Amino acid sequence: MRSNLSFINVYNKKNIKSEVVTQLLYGDSFKIIKYNSLWIKIKNDSDGYKGFIKNKKYLLKEKNTHKVSNLFALLYSAPSSKNKIKKKLSFGSKIMVKKEKNKFLNFDNMWIKKKDLKKINYKSEDIFKNINKFLNIKYSWGGKHYSGIDCSGLVQLFLNFNNKYCPRDTKDQIKYFRKKIKLNNVKKNDLIFWKGHVAVVVSKKSLVHAYGPFKRTVCMSIKKTIRRIYNSSNLKVIGIRRVV
Repeated sequence: MRSNLSFINVYNKKNIKSEVVTQLLYGDSFKIIKYNSLWIKIKNDSDGYKGFIKNKKYLLKEKNTHKVSNLFALLYSAPSSKNKIKKKLSFGSKIMVKKEKNKFLNFDNMWIKKKDLKKINYKSEDIFKNINKFLNIKYSWGGKHYSGIDCSGLVQLFLNFNNKYCPRDTKDQIKYFRKKIKLNNVKKNDLIFWKGHVAVVVSKKSLVHAYGPFKRTVCMSIKKTIRRIYNSSNLKVIGIRRVV
């Protein structure tokens, strides 16, 4: 099956008051493990993550052809900017294009501007090239959407966009990326890990992370971030990894 909503919350338990552990974006596919009239236990095809989603009418899995490359993309009922509808798709959402007209592409009876998309096999040598698109986006535990995102979700989102596998949680990400780097040798696109937290290095002196205490995604000095996290949470850096 696949998601046909802008995002679907995946819960730890069969209860909307339960912790949101991740999200499915439009076009993400999943396997059904168990279901009842209210809930479905699923396994995400991209990372094997398991959890519970509300039982709704989802679509059959199909071969995606394009992915959203901007922070979000507006949707339209016809191939014209005059026919905007309320739905938006977030960065990394995937679609199967059926036809093209007037610089618009058609999928699932909706239209999207061609300029908001890249072909599904597109990848950039600079994996986190557009991470600044998420600056000031709200911090949301388990989020992977322009309306809210967490630190490990931000990392996974950009690696997946570039057709690279990445685990969902920081504890698994630090194990998966094995090339260890020392702090004085960090460079752009390295990952800095604390217990339960990760940040992306964007220059020799700065990083970007979805930071809970600030309730948003921010760009900060590497040295000041390390000092702040230690002073506020008594957490030291537990590892730095190079992903490419």
